[in-house]
Amino acid sequence: MANQLLRLDRSGLALLYIFLGTLQEFGAGQIRYSVPEETDKGFFVGNISKDLRLEPRELAERRVRIVSRGRTQLFALHPRSGSLVTAGRIDREELCEKASSCFLNMEILMEDTLKIYGVEVEIMDINDNAPSFREEEVEIKINEHATPGSRFPLPNARDPDVGMNSLQRYQLNPNSYFSLQVGGITDGAKNPELVLEGTLDREKEAAHLLLLTALDGGDPIRQGTVPIRVVVADVNDHTPKFTQSVYRVSVPENLSSGSRVLMVNATDPDEGINGEVVYSFRDMESKASEIFQLDSRTGAVSIQGPLDFEKYRFYEIEIQGQDGGGLWTTAKMLITVVDVNDNAPEITITSSTDSVLENSPPGTVIALLNVQDQDSGENGQVSCFIPNNLPFNLEKTYGNYYKLITNRALDREQVQSYNITLTATDHGSPPLSTKTQISLNVADDNDNPPTFAHSSYSAYIPENNPRGASFFSVTALDLDSRENAQVTYSLVQDTIQGAPLSSYISINSDTGILYALCSFDYEQFRDLQLQVMAQDSGDPPLSSNVSLNIFVLDQNDNTPEILYPALPTDGSTGVELAPRSAEPGYLVTKVVAVDRDSGQNAWLSYRLLKASEPGLFTVGLHTGEQAPPNTDWRFSQAQRPGTSGSQNGDETGTWPNNQFDTEMLQAMILASASEAADGSSTLGAGAGTMGLSARYGPQFTLQHVPDYRQNVYIPGSNATLTNAAGKRDGKAPAGGNGNKKKSGKKEKK
Repeated sequence: MANQLLRLDRSGLALLYIFLGTLQEFGAGQIRYSVPEETDKGFFVGNISKDLRLEPRELAERRVRIVSRGRTQLFALHPRSGSLVTAGRIDREELCEKASSCFLNMEILMEDTLKIYGVEVEIMDINDNAPSFREEEVEIKINEHATPGSRFPLPNARDPDVGMNSLQRYQLNPNSYFSLQVGGITDGAKNPELVLEGTLDREKEAAHLLLLTALDGGDPIRQGTVPIRVVVADVNDHTPKFTQSVYRVSVPENLSSGSRVLMVNATDPDEGINGEVVYSFRDMESKASEIFQLDSRTGAVSIQGPLDFEKYRFYEIEIQGQDGGGLWTTAKMLITVVDVNDNAPEITITSSTDSVLENSPPGTVIALLNVQDQDSGENGQVSCFIPNNLPFNLEKTYGNYYKLITNRALDREQVQSYNITLTATDHGSPPLSTKTQISLNVADDNDNPPTFAHSSYSAYIPENNPRGASFFSVTALDLDSRENAQVTYSLVQDTIQGAPLSSYISINSDTGILYALCSFDYEQFRDLQLQVMAQDSGDPPLSSNVSLNIFVLDQNDNTPEILYPALPTDGSTGVELAPRSAEPGYLVTKVVAVDRDSGQNAWLSYRLLKASEPGLFTVGLHTGEQAPPNTDWRFSQAQRPGTSGSQNGDETGTWPNNQFDTEMLQAMILASASEAADGSSTLGAGAGTMGLSARYGPQFTLQHVPDYRQNVYIPGSNATLTNAAGKRDGKAPAGGNGNKKKSGKKEKK
């Protein structure tokens, strides 16, 4: 009945553990839960969202997660309920073995604030292991003269559970010679002993078969058994004795397999088999039995498996020495494992970003990382650093956590990406290091305007061009990327002769190609000045302007116009007078014509189309005169028309080959000829100027043009333009009028 009252079913025990899982907070950011072992995946551990003062949905929004450092993750966060649950089956004995308390520690990371919370979960034991014996069968030799009450050690059972679920008692099957007693507890273990209750008689019964049972206190009770075979032996009156009751030794963890740790020795003064001592490990933990080996004859203890300071730092082993007569004694062996710097530091990237915006302020967090070293002492002390030539710093935060931050603004146009090498080095001798890399791209910010290759451009377009024809293109480059480097082109608004610029010129916004929207007339437009703007697609956009000078090139699209002699307005034929006695070469008149085109397009030649007497009159091919002009009118380099007399060094006096100088000269000739034809007084506007200075500025005087006046005949008189100008100036006409001849005979019509 009492057992029934104490018995709890497993479901009730699970509910009890859930109740015991109530949160306990201690220290800064420390949370504590408890959970029974062997529960199913998804078993509730604790309400982590409540304990972090968050709503369940905020776990995902604030990127709350469990930080893992290499160990298999045993817990998980349930996103809907905000609970901490198990991620799989948890075996307390595998994690903590014989420890009375089993705690697992983890960190909870809240990524949006980079806060770390420590969580401690206690793994509660359940009765999932039965007591067991290492030996399949035990044989005990007892001297037949052993007195009643003699005690003989029995093997210990092992139960990895703790508390009431661990080993509680032993029992022996009923028999006439032996009973069971549990001796004093050694190192937390109950030592069963076989007690001789009567006198043995080897001749009557040479061996006795017993069954030893070990039981735990769980519900239901679990048990394990081992057969005991008692062999009755002859008299052996000396017990073996070890040279030391406790053997102590320290060994480095990197000791190779097969190396000897120490020698134990026990002596027995008996003779023969009763004096031969056999060594064995007694009540040895399974982990120790995998690592240490004992030579049963020599007492040499050697290594047969790897030592690991980070897992087990100390071993306590009991060694038994038994002679051939069955008498035995024990000694302890205490082995201390010495740490060796055999573990390189571990770097765990807890959180990181692969891209950061250029011009981000110094102190921008790039990554959060954890550094650990499983060694101890100086071997476990770790320094973490990055190369000095990078624009980043490492700052230590909570525990062994570091954050990687920028120490200045980044410029994508100088460096587009970084490979940051993190190095963790311990303080061991020799030191061990671990390296890992973080790749970081620098995202573009619109901090560069488009730029043109030149500060200004010049373009040329022939007049009478077809509408819509392309005639030039500009290109601007932007050092940014993507939309920040996408350039569009436009014309800065302006007006030309009262009309908007857009009615004359357009530009392709994508390519920068310029198009003429109208057919240009050189005689109306000779040049245009405008501004082209290049603008990127950033936010806000950046732009720059460049000047473009467009020059219209002349085409031969105008016919010459005869200014003198002028045709009568009444439709009659014009009349020129010449003396009847005129000799060959006599200058009758001079034809003056102009062409609105420029350059070579305005160079004129003259010929007679029709004459009543073809052989009587001729016209100068280039001068428009019966006789050739004065051949001495050539002028020097400094006298030639033009901006600075910068033509070639030829002294032939040919027309200038610069289009604009030619146009200016042509305009002067036209104006002067018109004045001469209508008798304008501007011919005398100044000595040697022909009125040019008043019209075109003081720099244009007769020294800049050939003196063609001597070859221009003034109707109704025998004077030339030169004579007329000389008379008006109060000067005698110059002598020697070239090929011009005079006759004393009467003039005839």
